[in-house]
Amino acid sequence: MIRVALVDDQALVRRAFSLMLGIEEDIDLVGEAGDGQEAIALAAESRPDIMLMDIEMPRLSGLDATRRIREAGHTQVIILTTFDRDDYLFEALEAGAAGFLLKNTEPERLLEAIRTVADGGALLAPEVTRRVIAQAVQGHRPSEPAPQIARLTDRELEVLRELAAGFSNAEIAERLFVSEATVKTHVSSTLGKLGVRDRVQAVIFAYENGVVG
Repeated sequence: MIRVALVDDQALVRRAFSLMLGIEEDIDLVGEAGDGQEAIALAAESRPDIMLMDIEMPRLSGLDATRRIREAGHTQVIILTTFDRDDYLFEALEAGAAGFLLKNTEPERLLEAIRTVADGGALLAPEVTRRVIAQAVQGHRPSEPAPQIARLTDRELEVLRELAAGFSNAEIAERLFVSEATVKTHVSSTLGKLGVRDRVQAVIFAYENGVVG
């Protein structure tokens, strides 16, 4: 079971996400909090695997709470916000968030983000992926691609391009006419061959080395 906690200052929002997560057989909702201070206490007490964290809240913001929770090291954080702002995005990543999604994201993508992060990965909303990449690779593109690229099979290279475009595992499976389990296998193999920690690093690697534009 993936132990998940919700943090949002709006009770109706917490209720909506609670209902959505409650029907998933592999997710256990272990607590809710209404501000950053409560989130820190909840993380210390309940030790959830993942905390879905709003940003703008009273007493302590979600960004400050994320930083302190990640310093403690016992819970991964996925930022879930209505604010599509670059400053929030980059500060969240610097604070150690493993995911950044907008509240209008499709339920399937949120569930995939939870499962991806629980497996040790990271996931960003496709709306923000290209901005992260542009910031990360600015002025860092090498004259020749890294040798790791040659280790990838044609299918792994294809999957890497799909990742770089911001597609989820389910979307990649549909686009490539394969099963989602097959996509997960290819993603895991690709990360290993490239020597990167997660999907975000793989996408940055793809842009840095000219795999995509």
